Amino acid sequence: MGKSTSIRAAIIGAGPRGTSVLERLLAHAATLSGSVAVHIDVIDPYPAGPGHVWQPAQSRLYLMNTQSFYPTIIPEDPRLPAPLAGATFDQWRARQRTDPSPTLTPEELEELAVLESRDFPSRALYGRYLRCTVEELLGRLPDGVTVAFHETAAESVHRTGDALDVGLGSGGSLTVDSVVLALGHIPSRLNLEQRELQASAGQLGLRYLPPAVPADVDWSAIPAGEPVLVRGMGLNFFDAMGQLTEGRGGKFIDAGAGLEYQPSGQEPLIIAASRRGTPYRAKAALDGYYPSSVTLRYLTEASLERFAAAGILPGFDHDLWPLLHRDTLWAYYSTLVRSQPGAVPDVPAFLAALDEAMRPHAHSSTNWEDAVESVLAVHVGPRHRLDLLGLASPLAGRSFPSRADLDAAVVDYLLDDARRSALGEQDPVKMAIGALHRGRAVLKTAVADGGITDESWVAGLRGWFESFVEGLASGPPALRAEQLAALARTGVVSFVGPDPRFSVDRRARRFTAVSPWVGGQPVTATTMVEALAPANRVAANDSPLLQQLLDDGLVRPRLMMTAEGAPVEATGLDVRPHPYRPVAANGSVTDGLYVLGLQLSATQWGTAIAAEAVQPGGPVYASGQRTLRDADEIAQAILGA
Repeated sequence: MGKSTSIRAAIIGAGPRGTSVLERLLAHAATLSGSVAVHIDVIDPYPAGPGHVWQPAQSRLYLMNTQSFYPTIIPEDPRLPAPLAGATFDQWRARQRTDPSPTLTPEELEELAVLESRDFPSRALYGRYLRCTVEELLGRLPDGVTVAFHETAAESVHRTGDALDVGLGSGGSLTVDSVVLALGHIPSRLNLEQRELQASAGQLGLRYLPPAVPADVDWSAIPAGEPVLVRGMGLNFFDAMGQLTEGRGGKFIDAGAGLEYQPSGQEPLIIAASRRGTPYRAKAALDGYYPSSVTLRYLTEASLERFAAAGILPGFDHDLWPLLHRDTLWAYYSTLVRSQPGAVPDVPAFLAALDEAMRPHAHSSTNWEDAVESVLAVHVGPRHRLDLLGLASPLAGRSFPSRADLDAAVVDYLLDDARRSALGEQDPVKMAIGALHRGRAVLKTAVADGGITDESWVAGLRGWFESFVEGLASGPPALRAEQLAALARTGVVSFVGPDPRFSVDRRARRFTAVSPWVGGQPVTATTMVEALAPANRVAANDSPLLQQLLDDGLVRPRLMMTAEGAPVEATGLDVRPHPYRPVAANGSVTDGLYVLGLQLSATQWGTAIAAEAVQPGGPVYASGQRTLRDADEIAQAILGA
C-alpha cells in the first residue's frame, strides 16, 4: 500500500544545529504511522555533521573550548522520543578506543589513544564525531524516510503558494513544505574601521587578514621573522598563536620549572593587542564542567519564580546581577576560609555576618553592598579582598614605562592565572569565576524569550556583562596560558597594552598600534590579523541567502528599545516561539520557516555554546540542552507530531 501523506523538509546548514534537527526529525518520524512518507533535503557546501567549523581535516592544534565530557548533539531527555543512533561525544570517544570505526584516520586514532574524559579534544576530532553520528543515523532510517544531501549553498528561499522554493548555488531549486535555517556562522561585512584598514592595506601593499574562522586562514602567508599585529586575545588568538608557533615546527618543553619554548626559526614576532591588554583567564582544573564546591544560593530557580509570581519583568542590573554578585562573593570568601586557614581570624562569625549582609530580603538593592563592605572591613584584610570587576581587567590603573615592563607584567599575570587554575577548587578566585559560570547557565533560561526588559538586555546583559563573563569563564585550557608565557619569555610574543589604538602610517607603509598606558614608540608591522570571529549580526551579514530573506521581507532583525526609548537593531532575527519562526517585515509570522542557532541571539543568550551532555552527579540546568529541545520542537511542528 502506498504512502497517503508526504512531507518534505529542507535543512539549510549541516553543522551541529542542522544535524540536531535531522536527528530529531528521524526520531519523531519513527513514531509516525506507516502512511506518512518523509523526505529531508540537507543543504550545505560542507559535509553534513561537521559543517563548516568542525571539518575533520583541519589542524589538530585547534582545540575545543570544552572537555570531552561536555558536548553532545544527542538529547538525553527521557520526555523526548529516543534517538535512533548516536551518543554523547564522551561516550563516542570511549567506544572508539575499544571498537574503532574503520573510517578513522591514523591521526584520529593517535589522538583518541591518549584523549581522556577531562582533556580538551581537537575540533577536528569533534568533527569526526559529528560525521560518525550522521552516518549512524543514515544506517537506521525509519521506514518511509529518505534523506538527500546537497553539497552546495542555498542562495534563496521564496514562497510559492503553500510551498517554499529553495534556490541552490549549483543550479535548480527544491520545492518543500518547510525550511529550517540552521545557518551557523555566516559571512559578515566589515565595520568601518576594518574596511579602512583593508583598503589601506590594498593601496600600500600590506597584509590585512579580516575576522574569519581560523581554519579558513592561510597562516603561511604571514612571513617568518617579521612583526605581525594580532588584534584580539580571546579564543581565536590562541588558534593564531598555535599556528604561528607549533604549527611552524616550534616545540614546548616541560623543563621542570615551567614550560620553555624552542623556536624553529620560522615564527613571526607576534605582537598581541586587546582592550584589556591580557588574554581571557584560563579554565580551572575541575572534575566536571562546574565546580562541585560552589552552589548558587541567591540566583536560583526559586528566586526567578518569585519574580514571575509577583508579575515582575526583571531588569538585569537591578534584579538579576545583584543575586549573581552575591553568589560570586560567597563562593570567593567561603573558599578563602576553607583553603587559606588564618586569612580570616574568626571564620564562624565572619560567615554568619556575611550571610546576613547578603540576604536579599534584609537590605534594599542600594545598600546590601555597603553592608558587605562593613563586614569585610571588620573580618578580612585588604590583601585577601576580592576585586571582582578587576579580575577581568588585571592591568587597569597601571602604566608601564616600556613594552618590556608591560611584557613582564603580562607574563606574571599568565603564570599566576595558570597557578590558580592548577589549584582548582582550592583557589578562591577560580571559585568566584565558577559561580559566574554556574550563574551563566541559570541566566540563559532567565533571559530567554523576553525574560528581561529590552533596555537591560541592551545595556546590561549585552552592554557590559557578556564581555565581562566571557573574559573570565570562557577562557582556554590552562596549558595555553603557560604556553603564552613561555613564548613571551622567549621573545616570540610581545604585547601592546590596554586600550590600543590602531592606524596606518601611510608614509612608512606600516600598520601601527599604541597603548596610552605604555611608554615608548608605537609598534609597527606590515601584517595585521584580526583574531576575532566574524560579527554575529544579521543586519551586517554578507550571506546571499539571509540578505535575500531580509530584502524580500520574509525575516527581519529584532528591534529593542533602549532606556531612552530609542529603537536599536539587536544581533539576531525577530522570532516567535515556540518553535522559533521568523517574523516578517509586516509583522506576520512566516509559515513553514524555522530558525535554530546563532540567528536566535536576540531571543536567547549564549547561542554559540554546544549542547551539554548530562554528567553523572553533576547539575542539570535547563539551558544545557536548550538547543536540542528547540530542534525537537521544530521536528514536531514539521511532522505534525
